[in-house]
Amino acid sequence: MSVHDELTSVQRCLDDLIRSVGRLEKQLGSGGLEMRRVRSDTNHLRESVALLRETAAATAAPQKRPDLVTISDAPYDPSLWVDTDDEGLGARDRRAP
Repeated sequence: MSVHDELTSVQRCLDDLIRSVGRLEKQLGSGGLEMRRVRSDTNHLRESVALLRETAAATAAPQKRPDLVTISDAPYDPSLWVDTDDEGLGARDRRAP
């Protein structure tokens, strides 16, 4: 199944859960801590699935490839390396510790 199909299936299940929680609230009342917690959890799930749908839609769009940059095989200008340290060896004029 594609991501879109999976998300649609998750959304359907979440809608069923929200309806079931609504029926439970009518039967048990919405004043209890447990019922409020279940309602809060279903709302968080709804928000998370919505964010997941947005993320999936953004990643499904074709990504633009960056332009390639060719690097010349010619040697670099030695003046670039004046006053530099050799990694792990220190400066050219000094001895390593």
